[in-house]
Amino acid sequence: MSSSAAQHPQAAEEDSQPFWAMPDDRLAARLASGPGGLTTDEARARLVRYGPNRLDESRRTSALRLLARQFASPLVLILIFGAGVSLALRQWVDASIILAIVLGSGLLSFFQEYRASRAVLALRERLALASRVVRDGVEQSVPAATLVPGDVVRLAAGSLVPADARVLEAEDFLVTEAALTGESLPVEKHAGIVPADASAPARTNAVFMGSSVRSGTALVLVAETGRQTRFGAIAAHLRQAEPETDFARGVRHFGTMLLRVMIVIVLGVLTVNQLLGRPIAESLLFAVALAVGLSPELLPAIVSVTLSAGARHLAKGGVIVRRLESIENLGSMDVLCTDKTGTLTEGCVSLAEALGPDGQPSARAREAGFLNAAFETGIANPLDAALCEAAAKQGWMPGAAAKLDEIPYDFQRRRLSIVLGDPAGGARLVTKGACDDMLAICTQVALGDGIASLDDAARARLEALIRAQGEAGFRVLAVAERALATDGPWRREDERDMVFLGLLVFLDPPKPDAACTIADLARLGIAVKVISGDNRHVTAHVAAQVGLDAASMLTGAEIDAMTDPALAHAAARTRLFVEIDPQQKERIVRALQRAGHVVGFLGDGINDAPALHVADVGISVDQAVDVARESADIILLHRDLDVLRQGVEDGRRTFANTLKYIAITTSANFGNMVSMAVATPLLPFLPLLPKQILLNNFLSDLPSIAISTDCVDPEHVEQPQRWDISEIRRFMIVFGLVSSCFDALTFALLLLVLHADAALFQTVWFLVSLLTELAVLLVLRTRRSALRSRPSRLLLWSTIAVSAGALALPWTGELARLFGLVPLSAGMLGMSLAIVLGYAVATEAAKRFFYRRAIGSRPGAIRDVPKPGLKAPRAPGNSPAK
Repeated sequence: MSSSAAQHPQAAEEDSQPFWAMPDDRLAARLASGPGGLTTDEARARLVRYGPNRLDESRRTSALRLLARQFASPLVLILIFGAGVSLALRQWVDASIILAIVLGSGLLSFFQEYRASRAVLALRERLALASRVVRDGVEQSVPAATLVPGDVVRLAAGSLVPADARVLEAEDFLVTEAALTGESLPVEKHAGIVPADASAPARTNAVFMGSSVRSGTALVLVAETGRQTRFGAIAAHLRQAEPETDFARGVRHFGTMLLRVMIVIVLGVLTVNQLLGRPIAESLLFAVALAVGLSPELLPAIVSVTLSAGARHLAKGGVIVRRLESIENLGSMDVLCTDKTGTLTEGCVSLAEALGPDGQPSARAREAGFLNAAFETGIANPLDAALCEAAAKQGWMPGAAAKLDEIPYDFQRRRLSIVLGDPAGGARLVTKGACDDMLAICTQVALGDGIASLDDAARARLEALIRAQGEAGFRVLAVAERALATDGPWRREDERDMVFLGLLVFLDPPKPDAACTIADLARLGIAVKVISGDNRHVTAHVAAQVGLDAASMLTGAEIDAMTDPALAHAAARTRLFVEIDPQQKERIVRALQRAGHVVGFLGDGINDAPALHVADVGISVDQAVDVARESADIILLHRDLDVLRQGVEDGRRTFANTLKYIAITTSANFGNMVSMAVATPLLPFLPLLPKQILLNNFLSDLPSIAISTDCVDPEHVEQPQRWDISEIRRFMIVFGLVSSCFDALTFALLLLVLHADAALFQTVWFLVSLLTELAVLLVLRTRRSALRSRPSRLLLWSTIAVSAGALALPWTGELARLFGLVPLSAGMLGMSLAIVLGYAVATEAAKRFFYRRAIGSRPGAIRDVPKPGLKAPRAPGNSPAK
């Protein structure tokens, strides 16, 4: 193989023809490929040459980049500036301490985030897209990211097109290219040549990355991969920023609020110090330390660790998180939209009977159904699988019937036709599909061995028969046929003047635990709404069996007649959406969002992708088609609502623990910083040295790393949860001021009673402020009495260990002198511990008052979204965040 033959098309100057305008053999020669595809060694070499087949090559953050990111935050830069000031003033010890604390905090955050990112990447790799590719002459499955120009790939209904490619063979091959052309209707693709200047929709012999296969199968030759694809070339225009989640928005608003408070305190302290004539360097360092002391600098690491720990635990329960931020939305969800098949029902569809137009078993209708299912090659579905299974059990064979053509299924016609030939030279069209759409194309009905006109009376009898089967809980398809002229091609327009043969009746019983799971979700404040293409009767029957209100129903036709505001009003009160067209699913989701709900959508089909994309939480299953899995935020390894219920509870625990750190740390830091700001003008010395403030902040944050493992009270799980910055602000002010009151008591005892000098004052207050922060972590982590709510072992013992280290620090000799600390007398130490104990008791009392007066029954510093009429019982004890 010559190097020129293997040259990548976009680099081939001697041949500027685009790949869709070249003959197959010439394109294959240009790519040095053929029907047997590439060899494994050649594919590996090309992967090195062209790079991975993905648009975002920065997906894997290197360890060095992650480490550098820890030192690029504004807070760290402020500290480094402070160290620079100390170095400029030749205060080597202070500068070294500041840099050591910066390094310690950075490394702590790095190791936590690195571990979290590796865990999340491992989970995502479990969901990596795979493609069927021909290599070494054998069809095999490989990761889509390893595809290279020259690969021969097989595509089928539901596949995402993994690269730009030329169609070599196609059978009823329809592709959706909305992401590229904006055209929502699928385009039929086939082999051939089109002009070089053909517009994108006219390139009917090519498929492009970013599109998806709607029906049929094809064999394609990959021409462009990764950023060289058409999708990659316009990615900067197509790729919009991910919509900001409620969680990310909350973090941003929290940061803005904290920044405002920080600016006021720091500028005030700096101004007062200057008015008092204190050295500018000392005042500046104190102000810098004060700013950092107010800020929860480990917040990024805490969020990453907590969310990734939640993702790992969710994975153990069969729930894979594709986007970490979606954990918060999962906990906030108050409406779940789902189809009934496989979630409310067993998902094991079986053929119960084939009925003639008279309602009696019909061998003719059964055989027509068997033939249609045996020869169809489009979208795989459980109904065809049930027909093929029934045919195999009965030993049925197609005999002399031969397939001449197929008119594939689409979601507008809702039917599929097979053209069959026979040895006598005749041809007939055998069609099956949704009953209403089948009746619309039939003009005759089979009665015994004869045929009668399908008049209004006969049509009414058939509609009554269909309704009776639906009300009995059966799914029903209709079958029909007609004779055809033997000369093709045959098109959708040939589906007319057909003879109605009968009904195919399928059974898919409800899951035994579906009613219990729906009741459990209701207790969690989540309303389940069914969106189904099935007729109203079978959907209502299943809904009634699982405890849903079967009378609360909207049909697709009724939705079409509604304006968007009217639908938003009606959707909130509706439990069943029936006879729904695929494009209506997205509209229903948007209507529920417009009504103020956080909407989850569970789907696994080709036509579910738009609704999955717009839902607040897109949920799919591991067995779903590619386009559905890639549109989802959450993947269920088992299609089971109970697995999802567990995921919701875990999501709420994860969110609750994240909010604990934010609310508790900011309130404790705020109290200490207010105390220092107030004390600064009243004292002849600084209440704490800058290095003591930084050490205090660093040590108090260490146990917070364990907060992702903390136990969560049941009331945090019972209702959907949302960010509420105003609640966090009130929490910070109330409990910060409680802390400041005890700081004032400490100041009064030290100055007015004990007449402490600077070193003794700073040592006592260093211990008191640090121990109160650690105590408040255990008190405020729960709404309940601190003695009745058990923290996790890791959180408890890490808090005890840091407390013990803090108490020992003044007696560590050189290390104590380095930080300006002095040993304390037994009386002084006892007084400090008494103040800490009094603070813990006062905080417990303030907590009860705060929750009773400020937010009533709402848990913690979050805002629940209760649903009318749903009251969740509170279970005793508390549940661990595993």
